[in-house]
Amino acid sequence: MAKASENGVLATLIEAGAMITNAGCGACAGNGGAMADGEATLSTANRNFQGRMGSYQSSIYLGSPATAAASAITGVITNPAEVMK
Repeated sequence: MAKASENGVLATLIEAGAMITNAGCGACAGNGGAMADGEATLSTANRNFQGRMGSYQSSIYLGSPATAAASAITGVITNPAEVMK
């Protein structure tokens, strides 16, 4: 985290709307803020099922940490190789 802060990566992610949390089951269970009807998120959780993170009418996609970081920067689900060029 310190290195990401020093080299500007952390600021880039925060400016893009990423929510930085501690490691563990927090946001993956909806503790970072429950999803509302029609909202979408990309989570690095290891599983998902309807209603796990809030509304049954929300869209929750699972991805790797690298995919989540790339997607936070671009605002859409993105292959991390695209932002590493």
